[in-house]
Amino acid sequence: MTSTSTSPGLARFNVLEEHAALAVLLEACASTAWARRLLAARPYATAEDLYATSDAAMAGLTPDDLAEAMAGHPPIGRPKQGDPASAREQRGMAGASEELKAEMLELNLAYQERFGHVFLICATGRTGEQMRDAVKERIGNAPEREREIVRTELGKINRIRLARIVEEDA
Repeated sequence: MTSTSTSPGLARFNVLEEHAALAVLLEACASTAWARRLLAARPYATAEDLYATSDAAMAGLTPDDLAEAMAGHPPIGRPKQGDPASAREQRGMAGASEELKAEMLELNLAYQERFGHVFLICATGRTGEQMRDAVKERIGNAPEREREIVRTELGKINRIRLARIVEEDA
């Protein structure tokens, strides 16, 4: 296979019926605007084309679109029940002490009270302590600054989730 050929997972995504492809995208990111933009650009020749479209769609999200996307994410330390992606992404909190979990709950609540949405971070590969330190650092941000950080973090999460889609075997 050459570097320009389409992976089997990407080829499957490209030929999914529209409603099925939309459902797959909404599993990756709860923003309807983001998902529709990615859907409209099919078929993709490469995964990089898909990621670039995702990045462009993320950059164009309105505050309401960002809020919709964030609503699809559970608080750090409390992955969605029955959602393997959420549990996998937050693996760094799984082995955290009860003290750290309690501290994260308090920090999550304080962050949500300040900004009106969950603390969003690309948790993949991060320890519980790193996530705690990040929320402590970011809670003092101005809302506009924090919104742009959230947009960046959401973009990272979307790329990871899209990679899982396009790299899946049949």
